Amino acid sequence: MSSEPTSPLVPPEVILVDHHDGVAVITLNRPDALNAFNRSLFVAVREALNSAAADPDVRCVVLTGTGRAFTAGSDISDDPDSKPDPSEQDPYDAFIECVEEFPKPLVAAVNGLAIGIGTTMLGHCELVLAGASARFRMPFTSLGLVPEAGSTSTIPALMGRQQAVYALLTSSWISAEQAAATGLVWRLTSDEDLLTVTLEACAEIAAQPLESLLSTKRLLLEERLPAARAARNREEPEFRRLTKRPAHIEALAAFRDRRPPDFRNLAE
Repeated sequence: MSSEPTSPLVPPEVILVDHHDGVAVITLNRPDALNAFNRSLFVAVREALNSAAADPDVRCVVLTGTGRAFTAGSDISDDPDSKPDPSEQDPYDAFIECVEEFPKPLVAAVNGLAIGIGTTMLGHCELVLAGASARFRMPFTSLGLVPEAGSTSTIPALMGRQQAVYALLTSSWISAEQAAATGLVWRLTSDEDLLTVTLEACAEIAAQPLESLLSTKRLLLEERLPAARAARNREEPEFRRLTKRPAHIEALAAFRDRRPPDFRNLAE
């Protein structure tokens, strides 16, 4: 097992990077936090993706996680004092831009929980495989927010409009079987076989000429990216507006107090 170096400001242990005959596997490695994305993890994954994009020996990239979660989404306990210089791009923004325009085939191997960005990023992957225990959730309405990462475009394109609308409006859980039935997931495996089956599929991709893979991915992006980016540009102002509204403030308070939120009689 080998690990790619990351920025000196980023603890290298938050990700692991392995190489398998043209396939780079980027593993989110914050298992005690269910691989929730804090600023360091956003930066580390983006840097690993940029490294893989520039490496001529890498033809396909896999994203997966350690422990019982792919990722539990954004870490709301992230230290507010660790914010970057205001002149720098926000780590989340830089990460999602990298993912949505990544030039090589991007494959997700979803182990366990995939919440928030753990589900919405899947709209930017060419293939998604999942273990039997995988569970998906886009909990934005339950947090008083709207979806992110262009998912109001990408998730209906994967799941079909009504299945996606129900999941987005209700913040409901999606089982691995439901995800496969609706097209959010391409292939289900046992939890034990997930990475093996994923690497077998990626080996077929990596056996093809790099120029052909890059050209095919570019054509796929020309179809997907404009709609996804336009959706993200619509989502983000509304998302930011709602973070200051009473429903979101109550949702965060309830989370910290470990109680159900009470959205009745909120001040306008």
